[in-house]
Amino acid sequence: MRVAVVHHAVRPAAPADEQDILVQAQAVSSALEALGHDVVILPCTLNLLEMRQDLSVLNSQAVFNLVETLEETGRLIHLFPALLDAMGLPYTGATSLSVMTTSHKILAKGRLRAAGIATPSWSGPFPQDGSGGETCGVTEEDEGDVWIIKSVWEHASVGLDETSIVRGNREDVAAILPERAALLGGACFAERFVEGREFNLSLLTGPEGPQVLPPAEILFEDFAPGVPRVVGYQAKWDPASHAYQNTPRRFAHGSEDAPLVRDLTERALRCWKVFQLKGYARVDFRVDGQGRPWVLEVNTNPCLSPDAGFAAALEQAGIPFVEAVDRIVREAVGIDD
Repeated sequence: MRVAVVHHAVRPAAPADEQDILVQAQAVSSALEALGHDVVILPCTLNLLEMRQDLSVLNSQAVFNLVETLEETGRLIHLFPALLDAMGLPYTGATSLSVMTTSHKILAKGRLRAAGIATPSWSGPFPQDGSGGETCGVTEEDEGDVWIIKSVWEHASVGLDETSIVRGNREDVAAILPERAALLGGACFAERFVEGREFNLSLLTGPEGPQVLPPAEILFEDFAPGVPRVVGYQAKWDPASHAYQNTPRRFAHGSEDAPLVRDLTERALRCWKVFQLKGYARVDFRVDGQGRPWVLEVNTNPCLSPDAGFAAALEQAGIPFVEAVDRIVREAVGIDD
């Protein structure tokens, strides 16, 4: 089968989080070639007419969708899969609607809360965009709480650092949002900060439905007192930084964590169902001091680089990367066995 591996176009001087997609594209292409597919790698720009023509000329039978941004903005992430929908061309991962709904973090949080899945209270966005945010989810008990200022659309911890953690009431954080928006892709919001443990649960399509891979806990080692335990941009993308070197993943959990792991697994599966996900995904959690899990984000296209969390979870589950790619593609084109 001829498969086009499509990623967002990357300029030479793009930051590390943008450059990483080239590594992902090569890893996926190598796996597809090992499976016997005819593979071509294509960069995607905002010229969607040109993309349509290229895919038609190549006579691609399926697309492995790795487009995470367009023109370096996450708010356009759903445009390429929407084009594929219009073309009737099968593609991997979530639908354009699911991609858009999960990528807009406030829309996602509203959907989670409506489904009865705990997610931290929030305030915003700035600027207002008709998503029904503003002070939704905020209760009196959140007044004077600790908040984290996050981008509405951007992922990969873009713009997250120690200064993202603020303390105050709703009016205090509302005054901060306009100052932070430009650093966070032009739109941001405040989310109640959950002090506690952090977990990532990766999911992979399988013959009997979605399979939850072994949960990864992010450890915060040797952090000075008062330094927020957050996985910011440096922790993900700057190998020389203290945060990068001291936030390892841990897959081994003691028997005392068995109930928590079951709870996280069940919630991750509910997220898959609520957002009608496909192929693969990742759900990020914080667990507070009372052991209560809170869903932070649902990622429909988690990083597939060999050194990233999804690949590490596959290894823990004993699933070769090539097999995972095969499952994802087979689901996209409707092959059951």
